[in-house]
Amino acid sequence: MRGRVLAVRAALLLLGLTVAHLGVTLFLQSDLGSDPFNVLVQGFYRALPWPDWMTHGRVHLLLSFLIVLVLLAVARSYVRIGTVLCMALGGPIIDLWSVPLAPLFSRAPAMGWRLLALVLGCVILAFGMTIVIRSEAGTGPNDLVAVVLSDKLKKPFGPVRVAVDVLFALTGWLLGGVVGLGTIVCACLVGPCAQVFLPISGKLCELCLNTIRGDTP
Repeated sequence: MRGRVLAVRAALLLLGLTVAHLGVTLFLQSDLGSDPFNVLVQGFYRALPWPDWMTHGRVHLLLSFLIVLVLLAVARSYVRIGTVLCMALGGPIIDLWSVPLAPLFSRAPAMGWRLLALVLGCVILAFGMTIVIRSEAGTGPNDLVAVVLSDKLKKPFGPVRVAVDVLFALTGWLLGGVVGLGTIVCACLVGPCAQVFLPISGKLCELCLNTIRGDTP
């Protein structure tokens, strides 16, 4: 039974990652700015004298790893194996989604279409992210910061997520990262959307787990 429950949690995590990174891919294809965490990564990448082999992607992975190490020190129970999966699978999932989505943006679409892609991407990202959180199998490093602070401060996740995104974006900008319209929309929209989706995702995950346990009528 325990093995089946763990398998369902892993499947929910992968489902959430796939949905969330569909949103991330739409967001990126809108070409209206990076999300707050990537602005933070960009700032660190530009501010420090990295060796030539340290690409932007490797700095992203390093910063994620450092966040996980800090959380292991202060809130170990929140860091699970799914956190490692989130770090490892995010990039490849974006690459997979980019194949069917890139042609839609290949002809420099009008601003209205790009704004729609940006907002839709943020909403889909928020929904997928809440499935990952409710799976209780692990959470991406940047999302995990908001989860831990929300629980420790006993504050709703949505406003805490906004505060974390604003802090990431501001720090990255001060270090030399570029804040665009997409960064602002993401920082203001993802947290409130996640607050709305958390109960829905919770019921979805609970239904799946109860079905495996045999707790449903």
